[in-house]
Amino acid sequence: MSAGWNRKEAGLFLLALAWLALTLGVRPLALPDEGRYVGVAWEMLTSGNWLYPTLDGLPFFHKPPLFYWITAASLGVFGTHEWAARLAPLFGAGIAAFTLYGFALRQKGETVARWSLLILVTQPFFFGGAQFANLDMLVAGLIASTILLAAEAGLNAERHKPYKGLLAGAYLGAALGVLAKGLIGAVLPGLVLVAWLAWNRRLVLMRKLVWLPGLFLFLLVAAPWFVAMQLRFPGFLNYFFVYQQFQRFAESGFNNPMPFWFYPPAILLLILPWSWWLPAAWKQTRLEPESKPTICSLMWIWPAVIVGFFSIPSSKLVGYVLPVLPALAYLIGDGLVRKWGGAPSPRLLKGFATVAGVVCLSAIAANNVFNHKTNRGLSSLIAAQRQENEPVMFLRNQFFDMPFYLGLKEPVAIFDDWRPESMSKHDNWRKVMSDAGEFDPQRARQLLIEHTRLAHFVCSHPVSWLVAPTGTEVEYPYLKQIAPLATYQTTAVWRLTRSEMSSTGGCRQTPSDDLADKSPPPRTPG
Repeated sequence: MSAGWNRKEAGLFLLALAWLALTLGVRPLALPDEGRYVGVAWEMLTSGNWLYPTLDGLPFFHKPPLFYWITAASLGVFGTHEWAARLAPLFGAGIAAFTLYGFALRQKGETVARWSLLILVTQPFFFGGAQFANLDMLVAGLIASTILLAAEAGLNAERHKPYKGLLAGAYLGAALGVLAKGLIGAVLPGLVLVAWLAWNRRLVLMRKLVWLPGLFLFLLVAAPWFVAMQLRFPGFLNYFFVYQQFQRFAESGFNNPMPFWFYPPAILLLILPWSWWLPAAWKQTRLEPESKPTICSLMWIWPAVIVGFFSIPSSKLVGYVLPVLPALAYLIGDGLVRKWGGAPSPRLLKGFATVAGVVCLSAIAANNVFNHKTNRGLSSLIAAQRQENEPVMFLRNQFFDMPFYLGLKEPVAIFDDWRPESMSKHDNWRKVMSDAGEFDPQRARQLLIEHTRLAHFVCSHPVSWLVAPTGTEVEYPYLKQIAPLATYQTTAVWRLTRSEMSSTGGCRQTPSDDLADKSPPPRTPG
C-alpha cells in the first residue's frame, strides 16, 4: 500500500513539529553539555570564524562543525535566546519525524504513518532529545533519515521502481551525519542496512545501493572540511579519528561507565508508556505476510545493531541510542494497526498518547524545578553592573554558559593548574581545554594561565569580575578578605577592584599585562 503527501498530511507533520518546539525555550541551558556546545556556537558567531569551532578561543575538535554552524546561524538570525540555541536538535528531530512519516505513508498507508508519527513525537525520550542542545539528536535524525531513504531505495529497486533520488538523499544524509558527529553518521546506517539485507538474503541489492554518484556526493559534502582542518592543523586527522573516534570508543577511562545491558532497560523506561506495546508489536511481526526484504525486519534489526554497537564500550551515554526511536515508533504503530485489523481502538490509544504527552511536559517542568545547575541568574547580575572594558575571569573551573548569557565577544582567561603533569587522563573540562591548547599554543598561553598569577592579572585592571567555585577563596588569602558579590549553589562571583586588592596585600608586585606569556606552555601536539 502506498500514499502520497497532501495538504492534510503536511499539516499533521507541522503540528507534530510545533509540539516538539512547544517548550523549546522554557528552561535555561543545562550544564555542562548545553552550555559548552552553545558556547562554541556563540564564539563562532561573535568571532566570525565559521571555518572551525573554538572553545574559549581555542580550536575544539571533539566533534565536527555542523551543529555549531546551524546554532550560530540561528543565534545570528533570532538573537541570544535559549529556544534559538536549540534549533539544531529540533532540526534533527524534524528530519527523523519527516522521513519516518514519509516512509510509512508510502509503504504502509495513512493509518500506520499517522500512528507512527504520533508515537514518535510523544515518546518522552524523543521529546526531550528534540529540545536538548547537544549533538545527539541532530546526528540521530540524520542516521534515521539515511537508513529510511536507503532502505526505501532498496525496496524500490527490488520492485523495479525509481530509487536513485531516494539513494541520493541517503548519501547526503550520511555525509551530513559525518559532519554532525563523525564516522557513526555513515557507519551505523551502513551496518544496519548490511545486516538487514543479509538477514533477508538480499545482499545482491548492495550492488545498487553502493552507487558511484552517491559516493561522489558523499565525499563532496563530507570531505572538504576534514581536508581543510588537516592542512591548517597538522595532526588533526590523528586527533579526530584515531583518538576521538576509535580510542575513545575502545578505552574505558571516559564518562559514565555502565554495564553491557544498560541500554535496553533505559530505552524501555524512557519511551513509556509506549514501550508497553512492544511485545504486541513483536507478536504481530511474527505473522508478517510481506515478501522479503521485509520492513518489520528492518525495524527490529535497526535498534538491535545500534544498541549492540554502543553497548561494546564501557562508557554509555543515553543520548547515543536516540537513533533507535523512529524504528520503535514504527513497530508499535504498525503492530497496533495489525492488532486491530487496520482500525486501532482510538479511545485506548488516544489515552496512551495523552499520558505520554503529560509525561513529556512533566519531565520539562521537573527539570525546571529540580535542576539548579545554571549560571543564568549570576550572569544577569554581572551584566547589570559590568562595564564593557571590565574583564571576566574564571578560576578553578570553566563556566560554559556564562559567555553566552553575558554576550561576551572575547574569550575568558581561565586560571588553574595547567602543568602537563597535573592533567588527568580522564575526560574533564581541564583536559578538554589542554587538548584544545595543543592546536594553538601561543593563544593558549594567553588564556590558560597558572592560578598563582591570578592576583597579577586582577591588579592590572581597575575592575575585574571573577567567577569561581564556592570555597575556592580559602586558597587565596586576598580573596578570603573580600566578600563575594553573590553566590548561587556552588558558584561565587567577585567584583574586584585594584584598590581592594591592594588593601588586602594582593597587589604587592607591579602588575604586568604580558605575564600570561610567562605561564608554562601547554603540551605540544603529538
